[in-house]
Amino acid sequence: MDKHLSNSEYQTKAWTGFLLLGLCLVVLGACSTTQKVAVSQSDVNCVFLANDCALLTPGGKAQADLRYINPAAQWTRYNTIMIDPVTFWAGDSTPISASDQQMLVNYFFQQLKARLGQKFAIVNQPGPGVMKLDIAITDAETATPVLRSISMIVPQAHMLANLEYLATGSFPFVGAAQAEAKVTDSVSGQILAMAVDKRIGGGAFTTGFQWQWGDAEDAVNAWADLAVNRLSAWTSGTAPR
Repeated sequence: MDKHLSNSEYQTKAWTGFLLLGLCLVVLGACSTTQKVAVSQSDVNCVFLANDCALLTPGGKAQADLRYINPAAQWTRYNTIMIDPVTFWAGDSTPISASDQQMLVNYFFQQLKARLGQKFAIVNQPGPGVMKLDIAITDAETATPVLRSISMIVPQAHMLANLEYLATGSFPFVGAAQAEAKVTDSVSGQILAMAVDKRIGGGAFTTGFQWQWGDAEDAVNAWADLAVNRLSAWTSGTAPR
């Protein structure tokens, strides 16, 4: 013990240290590029999935927040994929400009083609053994670029951002995106799988340098990776549904 500190001062400093360590450990779990946000089925418009939305059930930690996997799907029959252009279904009242909508759907489609193309042959026509992937962005929010950077980079501001995360489950000034997806048999139209997921910007230090749509693009990247991992595992028969 420092001889210049009283016992009470030493205990106060020790407890402060433990609290800060606990804060760091809790926030460390959120220091990813994106965070999954819980989506209540009653709050989902399901404008894209329509009546099939009723089949969705909550997913696990490493899955889409709401999902449906057809128990009768014979996944190992599929080795080829047809990717329809990604669409934007947020409605006429959305504040997102047409140019930004087009940028987001183009980026999503490019990421899907690039990543799925590493595991599957991509075709433009339906056929036997071809699954079809349809995805719609149903909501998106921009980050606040300058304030986002300050909250991630400036130490004092980052500590306040961490406290806000502990209180609300979200960092300040982050962007977000929500999407709905459907995988069907390209010939019969039988639904093989569906998903609804929402992601917001995470607490990774690198996210402080992003432009206004950076968090939405990170969400797209996460979804493209999830699609590749799940579809390749199911069609190869190496993972449970």
